[in-house]
Amino acid sequence: MSLLFDIFIIVFLFSIFAFSHSLLSAFNVKEKITEQVGTKIAFYRLFFNVISIITFLAIYAISPKPKIIIYDLQFPYDIVVFGIQVLGIIGFFWSASYLDGREFLGITQIQRYLNGTYVEKELDEHQELIVVGPFKYSRHPIYFYSIIMLGFRPSMDLFYFVFFICMAIYFYIGAMYEERNLEKKYGTAYLEYKKHVPRLVPNLFNNYKTATENT
Repeated sequence: MSLLFDIFIIVFLFSIFAFSHSLLSAFNVKEKITEQVGTKIAFYRLFFNVISIITFLAIYAISPKPKIIIYDLQFPYDIVVFGIQVLGIIGFFWSASYLDGREFLGITQIQRYLNGTYVEKELDEHQELIVVGPFKYSRHPIYFYSIIMLGFRPSMDLFYFVFFICMAIYFYIGAMYEERNLEKKYGTAYLEYKKHVPRLVPNLFNNYKTATENT
């Protein structure tokens, strides 16, 4: 009973993080905030990132951590699993390299606000629709490679396993909610992209091309 309660608490605490993270990233929430603060929405991205990190670390720290080992792989299986994890790390950084890191962190937004060039309708981020590189094969390659990176471990305890399952589920659900925002932002361009590229698991044989590439 105590073990089940620990698992419930882990899932419950992660759900608090997931709900707050999704709420703060919702397109309509940011629109309403922009109506009140105008171009000061430029500071929102940095605020969102800081709050997300603090909330995640706090929930991770206070979650119960039952000391139960699910598996501990021995040679050579540990090397094989570790190799897959390394591929996930490489894929993660490959995907992240297509993003504007300073924009993602919220730094360039503040710079544009300070020099008076911030565009209010962009809300908290100037974002282009990326359909090249890893995004040509998966709509959310960062989520996919994060799952590989976090899930393939030579050893696994119960706490990490439950926490990982929560993260994997949230990556998938979060991708669906994120796509609603992207559909609003990019309209038919994103809908067309969505028809040809899978949500998470990459299709390495995909030959998706933008309208510009087709002409």
